[in-house]
Amino acid sequence: MDAGHVLTAPLQVRIAGFALLALTFFYLGKHWSDGYQKLIFFSSTQNDGGGAVARGSPTVALSPNFNKSFDVPALIDRNDTQSAPDKFLDSGQPPSAASPPPPPPAVKRYGIVDSNGTMSDDFEVGEFDPESVERLNNDTDTQEGGDGDGDRDGEESGGFSISKFPMCHLNSKEYIPCLDNEVAIKKLVSTEKGERFERHCPDKGLNCLVPQPKGYRKPIPWPKSRDEVWFSNVPHPKLVKDKGGQNWITVVKDKFKFPGGGTQFIHGADEYIDQISQMIPEIAFGFNTRVVLDIGCGVASFGAYLFSRNVTTLSIAPKDVHENQIQFALERGVPAMVAAFATRRLLYPSQAFDLIHCSRCRVNWTRDDGILLLEVDRMLRAGRYFVWAAQPVYKHEEALEVQWKEMLDLTTRLCWKLVKREKYVAIWQKPVNNSCYLSRAQGTKPPLCDPEDNPDSVWYVDLKACITRLPQNGYGANVSSWPERLVTPPDRLQTVQIDAYTSRNELFKAEMRFWKEVISGYVRAFHWKEIGMRNVLDMRAGYGG
Repeated sequence: MDAGHVLTAPLQVRIAGFALLALTFFYLGKHWSDGYQKLIFFSSTQNDGGGAVARGSPTVALSPNFNKSFDVPALIDRNDTQSAPDKFLDSGQPPSAASPPPPPPAVKRYGIVDSNGTMSDDFEVGEFDPESVERLNNDTDTQEGGDGDGDRDGEESGGFSISKFPMCHLNSKEYIPCLDNEVAIKKLVSTEKGERFERHCPDKGLNCLVPQPKGYRKPIPWPKSRDEVWFSNVPHPKLVKDKGGQNWITVVKDKFKFPGGGTQFIHGADEYIDQISQMIPEIAFGFNTRVVLDIGCGVASFGAYLFSRNVTTLSIAPKDVHENQIQFALERGVPAMVAAFATRRLLYPSQAFDLIHCSRCRVNWTRDDGILLLEVDRMLRAGRYFVWAAQPVYKHEEALEVQWKEMLDLTTRLCWKLVKREKYVAIWQKPVNNSCYLSRAQGTKPPLCDPEDNPDSVWYVDLKACITRLPQNGYGANVSSWPERLVTPPDRLQTVQIDAYTSRNELFKAEMRFWKEVISGYVRAFHWKEIGMRNVLDMRAGYGG
């Protein structure tokens, strides 16, 4: 049959012919490979051991498969390879084994940035404590076997599965372990100074999942959330009843509405902020003043309205009868934290804030030799401002006038300067150095703190009735204005105790570059712009990059 007839043959005949041809070639190939996998010659060149290739002395080597036969199908099934040493014909020179390369020099990592400025987790942070790991393993709740999906997962991972957390009781949907530790609170010797509102962490945390409020809905995105949130997400109407006449908060159908007012600024936070700016132009919100602490924040309208002026405000309040204040702030999209002025330092370093604000925050600043105002002084940056809006500032009742005189006396002994008192607002400025403190009359209280006292040590540190000394080199006060401040390493960074021993300035800049790239990747890969994210908790903040 010629080629032309093959092409015109029926389809079934052509398929059968091709199949027969394929089988024939397969049989011949397998038979040849079984019977003729013998000697294979090849040429090679010899290395002189020093890295140079010796020319003009070729060698001929035998294949490792010489005089061997293999079960090819078995080898294919096992996906195995047999190795044999090379056999060289005598060419006059014995083969020289290549010397192994020297081991790389040991590199000791002291910082979180390598020589190329890249962030790394490979750095030293201190001594390793094997006992702590053992304790952690003993506390881990695992169970052998299991049922359902957990059992299948356990079989794949060696017979163990992590037990699932049950749902907590509905009454615990607002439970905060370190603040709602009733056992520890009942053991307190006294609660008259607000000790019950401080942290009293239990030995073990929650072992169940805190449930969402009934009817919880996806939060309203910023900036609309500044003015309204879903009622079902923070179902607490008590604050509306208590503060209904002060323009704080109202309920309209299924939403809470925030008109922007407060106890001392019922006409709105914007007008109130304008008043402060006019009283002291040097405050310059968003330029000289970037980081603010709002004490007794209410529903955080003061901080919410400062956002439009390039100011980041941390709003704090205790978990008291109005325990939902912080929940309202976070739901609105305002940074907030449960905290109280009581007997311990707040969890912020010295000279952390450009301005500290108290509007009817219900703190007795003059008690115990002014120990609470001294805590404000510790956290306030040198040369910056304390704003107090309260009845003693403007009312002329006898008891309130006594409180005003006590406040004036205390701030004078702290070397604070009353720079403006207008309507219901008084503003003081902290000194820029220690000269005023040192020029006070001998025995003036409160005294300066001991030079060995670390003002940045805050974890469970008791308040002290002494004035925190300012650094002699001016560190803390000499910061750049915003927005240059975001990318300019501050001088006081050189004195901060951190893990890395290399230059803090290089670390600061490297972290900025690192997180700029990471966040850009998040925005692209995870579509963060579409998510509408507002509140984020950074659990390893570093320099805040």
